[in-house]
Amino acid sequence: MTWKHPSSPVTKKFKVQRSTAKVMAIMFWDAKGVILLDILPQANLTQQWLQRYGWEILPHSAQNPDLVPSDFHLFGPLKCHLGGMAFETESDLVGESKNWFAHLDLDFFRVGIYSLLSRWKKFTNLHGNYDEK
Repeated sequence: MTWKHPSSPVTKKFKVQRSTAKVMAIMFWDAKGVILLDILPQANLTQQWLQRYGWEILPHSAQNPDLVPSDFHLFGPLKCHLGGMAFETESDLVGESKNWFAHLDLDFFRVGIYSLLSRWKKFTNLHGNYDEK
């Protein structure tokens, strides 16, 4: 029991909303759009997928999201798009995300890839001491 003055406003009770768990995905894309978008079951490693398809892995700083095109170009706009939406199931979230990617203009992907080129040039010219501000 809490003691308070009779003229104090009534304490608001917050509603607890169930949150959908994180969804992990593998996504490969280029200047022409999405190549592969697959939702991972828990504990599935990205390395297994890379080895399965024999794709080359480009080195990049693990601490520098400015050099990962999905981090600096895709996830921000996707997060804005999904903001304020509520999803009943994981499949609803995945479906909306895939729908968003499917309706992006090809210029969106081209700009993301070409901006990576300038970021990589800055990174290599500064010998890895690069951080986009």
